[in-house]
Amino acid sequence: MEKISLATPWGTFLTLWSPQGLKSLLFPPQRSGRKPSKEIEKALENLLNRYLSGEQVDFAPIPLDLSSATPFQCKVWEETRSIPYGTTLTYGQLAARLGIPKGARAVGQALKKNPIPIIIPCHRVVGQKGLTGFSGGLNWKKRLISLESGG
Repeated sequence: MEKISLATPWGTFLTLWSPQGLKSLLFPPQRSGRKPSKEIEKALENLLNRYLSGEQVDFAPIPLDLSSATPFQCKVWEETRSIPYGTTLTYGQLAARLGIPKGARAVGQALKKNPIPIIIPCHRVVGQKGLTGFSGGLNWKKRLISLESGG
């Protein structure tokens, strides 16, 4: 999927393209929301750059808006944020930590909806038989796991 931004007098639209053609046209964000302070914006940029350079960082100071998530998704995402850097768990192990030992699929579905990968490190959750699903694609998941393991 190819993402292309289109600047217009009404703001920047995001288009998503598949090999067959235009797949999605997303409207520019409405300005009714709270714009992050320059300090928060710079802090996220700094943390993300340090993280992608292989440094272990704590994203906890960055405020998240999870208001569109279900309570279950929030619970899964919160537990996912507690997985230590360089560690992976299976969906089943994460479900067991949440007190739902047969909830691997439900956990997987919640992680599939994660709107903030890396900050909510869903790449640290893998299938019982290896890597599965990631919003950025399996190559990104492999790269992030490798980065955290020092590879």
